[in-house]
Amino acid sequence: MHNLSPLPQYLTKRYHGWKATSYNENRAWFRRLATEGQRPRAMVISCCDSRVHVTSIFGADSGEFFIHRNIANLVPAYAPDGLQHGTSAAVEYAVAALKVAHLIVVGHTNCGGVAGCHAMCSGAAPELEEKTSFVGRWMDILRPGYDRVKELPEADQVPALEREAVLVSLENLMTFPFVRSAVEAGEMSLHGIVHDITEGTLVQAEDGGRRWVSV
Repeated sequence: MHNLSPLPQYLTKRYHGWKATSYNENRAWFRRLATEGQRPRAMVISCCDSRVHVTSIFGADSGEFFIHRNIANLVPAYAPDGLQHGTSAAVEYAVAALKVAHLIVVGHTNCGGVAGCHAMCSGAAPELEEKTSFVGRWMDILRPGYDRVKELPEADQVPALEREAVLVSLENLMTFPFVRSAVEAGEMSLHGIVHDITEGTLVQAEDGGRRWVSV
């Protein structure tokens, strides 16, 4: 490939700063992770949004979280159809191979993906209905959530849909046989939270998503 470029200088400087401080001060820990492998306690599924930084929110160290990020923190329903499913593969590896004890879906406020889904489903974004739209076809996962909020006052629909993105993902996770088996055996628990990126607060779903309470 002839269209590759060196890293931007600001990233190079940050790397050297990390190597000289965090890495050198914890060299034994990083080598242990390399030789013994990872044993994360939790898998986190969060949005690609650069404003959502779950390792900072929870003060996580290297090796603590198995993290998968995608548009609007969505999980598709179980579909062993022979196609490529990045999110499903990540879930399978975390549950079946790493044996994580917790699987946490993290939504957030002001989510562009959720807003796009709302616009698409309400007819305001016909471009997302095109078969060639990767974002649109991905946001199809959230259509059941839109159906549950579309009768709310207009101003309340997108915030409610942000929570539905978490709930739909949790519902879909339970369609995976290995997830359901781990949950029913008490080997793993599911959690759903929404991060308010303005206020820095977290709310978590309880009672099957019928109510949300502050963390």
